[in-house]
Amino acid sequence: MCGIVGYIGHRDAYSVIIKGLHRLEYRGYDSAGIVLYDGQDLKLSKTKGKVSDLEAKAESEKTTIGKIGMGHTRWATHGVPNDVNSHPHFSNSGKLVIIHNGIIENYEPLKQELIKRGYTFKSDTDTEVLINLIEEVKKKENCKLGKAVQIALNQVIGAYAIAVIDVEKPDEIIVARLGSPLAIGIGEDEFFIASDATPFIEYTSNAIYLEDEEMAIVRLHKPLKVRKIKDDSLVDPYIQELQLNLEQIEKGGYDHFMMKEIYEQPSVIKDTYRGRLLANKGIIQMSGVEDNLEKFLNAKRILIVACGTSWHAGLVAEYIIEEFSRIPVEVEYASEFRYRNPIINKDDVVIAISQSGETADTLAAIKLAKENGAFVFGVCNVVGSSISRETHAGAYTHAGPEIGVASTKAFTTQITILTLLALRLAKAKGTMNNSEYQRYLLELEIMPEKVQEALLTNDVAKQIAEIYKDATNCLYLGRGYNFPVALEGALKLKEISYIHAEGYPAAEMKHGPIALIDEHMPVIVIAPNKGHYDKVVSNIQEIKSRSGKIIAVVTKGDTQVKALADHVIEIPETNEPFTPLLTTIPLQLLSYHIAVLRGCNVDQPRNLAKSVTVE
Repeated sequence: MCGIVGYIGHRDAYSVIIKGLHRLEYRGYDSAGIVLYDGQDLKLSKTKGKVSDLEAKAESEKTTIGKIGMGHTRWATHGVPNDVNSHPHFSNSGKLVIIHNGIIENYEPLKQELIKRGYTFKSDTDTEVLINLIEEVKKKENCKLGKAVQIALNQVIGAYAIAVIDVEKPDEIIVARLGSPLAIGIGEDEFFIASDATPFIEYTSNAIYLEDEEMAIVRLHKPLKVRKIKDDSLVDPYIQELQLNLEQIEKGGYDHFMMKEIYEQPSVIKDTYRGRLLANKGIIQMSGVEDNLEKFLNAKRILIVACGTSWHAGLVAEYIIEEFSRIPVEVEYASEFRYRNPIINKDDVVIAISQSGETADTLAAIKLAKENGAFVFGVCNVVGSSISRETHAGAYTHAGPEIGVASTKAFTTQITILTLLALRLAKAKGTMNNSEYQRYLLELEIMPEKVQEALLTNDVAKQIAEIYKDATNCLYLGRGYNFPVALEGALKLKEISYIHAEGYPAAEMKHGPIALIDEHMPVIVIAPNKGHYDKVVSNIQEIKSRSGKIIAVVTKGDTQVKALADHVIEIPETNEPFTPLLTTIPLQLLSYHIAVLRGCNVDQPRNLAKSVTVE
């Protein structure tokens, strides 16, 4: 959840690290810190607040000189966000310093043992325990820092990505990972360390992604050494060429990353099906599916595991896969799946969905599924991520970097991938006739143009936002394919505006939520002219009779709902299974404008982080 940046080389480390922390602030932004070696000593600045607050403090404290250093932006786990709990953390001697992403689960017994040995602690963090454990091992074993880190990590339980510096050997940084991502950028006589590649993309296109239970000794003027933490064996690291460019991680003239990413959806949906969908030839070609087609065709059941927005994409996929290919689908929260002793069979296919490819609960669910003999297919956005390496096969979405914490384009590109999968399986199983299959392919091909048209609802969404920005509760209703969109719409509003919102199947309203409806309650109803339209109209009448304020997302040209609703937002017409790709757009825009009008930090909502790498 936290962001790690490190540098060792010939550049001014401060500017590299601060710029990198700004790019990683989506991973955590309740406090930040930096440590630099100035040629004589390690200089530290850290503070509660944003990276901009750290900049002001570091410059006032003159913590800006040095060619080696590391920085951290935090999402709090152990200890409240304050200056003391911020990273980096020193050992008791002041000679070792660490930054850490993750959780050390057995920190308390380790801490008590270290206290018995005379160690004292300034912070409430598990991280300060870890750096003092490393110091104790280094003293007791009389070993170098790399060996001390290795021995210490074999004693801890939990997840981590760490970087450690020793003031007595300031020409090296020791890094290690288990469950939290860590990339090493390789330049000319310089190395970069980061939670992902965005902090160093303008300096080098070559990177190594550490695997779980690997550590690296990063030294000036010496080759990189990667070792296994468990047995100390050497690893031949794979140097990957990055496909990222600087333009993708800048705002490009938009006020917020979230708005930029909403407006990127037409192009990224096209990028996601590009090379996979040849509609005029009736072809869907996905190597991860083709190479394992028999696994899918012989599956008695498909299990989808995911969290948050990805879980909502999985719910949409449940409708689409069952409708198209007639394979039973179950959708599980990864966080619950891993703990409830689930029934997993060898003829199950497990689809794991994650934007970052690093979601801790989803990774644990994957490992559990593999242990039980299931075939695991990953859907993620980040090339080289843990889920892409841990699964048997998979497909990347091509959404590009998603910086805004509230996920938007990840949702629509995940649905795009899963729709392609469902159509390919339908073709192979013969559960859809050729004309219907061809019609769906042609419609999917022009979906980017229809999403572009749906974005024209921005002005209407902004006008509605001005009316309801001070609401304290909202209800979102949808049926069939659009029930998950109601959940996703409510989640977006909660995440960025802090308004309480709930998503429900429209028919369930009368089983409880209708008690909440009065003249102060905005109800967002997703009512395209496909599927259960007449039933949704009846639900709208029930709301209207209780004085609820109705905001309806309807198909262009609708008259029936328009006559009942207080506000309507029109989207283009499409086949029912594809409506979520369109109905979600105005809900994203509505949430965005309400949050902006309320003065909320749209890209960095409170208490949230983009990549959830801890349980």
